[in-house]
Amino acid sequence: MTRYRFETEEHQIFRDSLRKYLEKEAVPNYDQWENNRLIPKSFWKQLGEMGYLCPQVEEQYGGLGLDFSFGVVISEELERVGSSLVGVGLHNDIVVPYIESYGTHEQKKKWLPNCVTGDAITAIAMTEPGAGSDLANIKTTAIRDGDHYIVNGQKTFITNGINGNVFLVAVKTDPKADPKHKGVSLLIIEEGTEGFTKGQKLNKVGLHAQDTAELYFEDCRVPVENLIGDEGKGFLYMMDKLQQERLVVAIAAQIASEDMLETTIDYIKSRRAFGKPISAFQNTQFKVAEMATKVELGKTFLESLIEDHIAGKDVVTKVSMAKSWLTETAREISIECMQLHGGYGYMEEYKIARRYRDIPVASIYAGTNEIMKVIIAKNLGL
Repeated sequence: MTRYRFETEEHQIFRDSLRKYLEKEAVPNYDQWENNRLIPKSFWKQLGEMGYLCPQVEEQYGGLGLDFSFGVVISEELERVGSSLVGVGLHNDIVVPYIESYGTHEQKKKWLPNCVTGDAITAIAMTEPGAGSDLANIKTTAIRDGDHYIVNGQKTFITNGINGNVFLVAVKTDPKADPKHKGVSLLIIEEGTEGFTKGQKLNKVGLHAQDTAELYFEDCRVPVENLIGDEGKGFLYMMDKLQQERLVVAIAAQIASEDMLETTIDYIKSRRAFGKPISAFQNTQFKVAEMATKVELGKTFLESLIEDHIAGKDVVTKVSMAKSWLTETAREISIECMQLHGGYGYMEEYKIARRYRDIPVASIYAGTNEIMKVIIAKNLGL
């Protein structure tokens, strides 16, 4: 049975193979990764060997030349294991596409093959201590000095910040540009570059195995050839790619909701109170019916969005709606499902406890849900 209208037999084989691999290699180790606060690089290498890193990359650069629909399959199956695997989706569907779309042939030859094998783990460094969704006002500068840029500044909340070794960094190449967004550019800065250091792994409420860190640049000399695209167009590139980034977040939220609902239905059927399963109580049935309806509506909306995105349509408004609504829905479902688990839902050994911790940040990253509503309102002509 296919999950989406666009799924073919090839998609099903791909999904089944990935799911079996994750059940063997990720599921049994996931709790330990959470305790270690880090996913091992060896897991990344295994994903690369199996063809699950950047399958959309052209064959000449080591990829499989597949479309975004296969990325959807990967994102969904990783999320079923746990939200701390979000860094893989960021690598596959968010960072690498910048190099694919705006990089030169030489840049693609240099970085893409390693992105496919897992030798390169990418991250995107937009957010700063004083600039989150307001990307035009970033303070990190990259001033041209001959054949190099001199980079100074700080980035924070960077996904893959510890494991990462290839960073796509938003910088101000023209701090005096007016309007401000025209001074933003994108640079690749590699681990080991003099003047570039990583801070400690940040201790988060959730996503414990996902490595988030601060990055520091002090007179960091970056070759001009590491500029991605044209100088001064970084803001436009980020706006263009945020549609897919927010769609990826929406997909993860939908899968989390489905997983929580499925887990909770299994639990309430087996848990007994007052001589009968708690699934027999009308209040429980109404709660589950409401959640199941939201999950089904979310899946249908998401399916049409994915199809339109693959077709190259501009669905910024609808993606903003999906990102906002699906992440908020996932948060609501996490609360309801924890309540239906009773005291056991508050125990770390139960998956719903982890979901409850992991989900809230989805309404913050990739642009806060408040920003999503601003975009929706603007595009509605308000």
